Amino acid sequence: MKNILAAVDLSPITHEVLRMAVDLAREHGATLWIVHVAAPDPDLVGFEPGPQHIRDHRANELRDEHLELQQLAAERTAAGVDARALLVQGPTVATILDQAARLQADLVVMGSHGHGALHRFFVGSVCQQVLTSTRTPLLIVPSSASE
Repeated sequence: MKNILAAVDLSPITHEVLRMAVDLAREHGATLWIVHVAAPDPDLVGFEPGPQHIRDHRANELRDEHLELQQLAAERTAAGVDARALLVQGPTVATILDQAARLQADLVVMGSHGHGALHRFFVGSVCQQVLTSTRTPLLIVPSSASE
């Protein structure tokens, strides 16, 4: 195993996902790719780039997510794991699948939030969609709520 992709959403389950991914990366001497898929920029009506306050707010969100992701990677690197952070914008499932292929991931590790059937019916499950769309092995880390 050479490359492990840990797909994180920067929610509380992120630390559990990274704990599992770090253990596996350390055991196999693999590179750990910590990937966060940021929401795409909002569609704005018209051809102009949109109001400045919306662009500033979005830029601040992306900067904060990037800094948090870099910190997560730095902490894992300090603990002896080759960890690299990637912030990518796009549709979540397609972007995870694209990054797994691009990085030649041998394993994808991601968390499940443990939402109920009603939530899955209306919103869907990223884990379920990745599971049904990938040939890369997938390790799903359950949230504390779903254990």
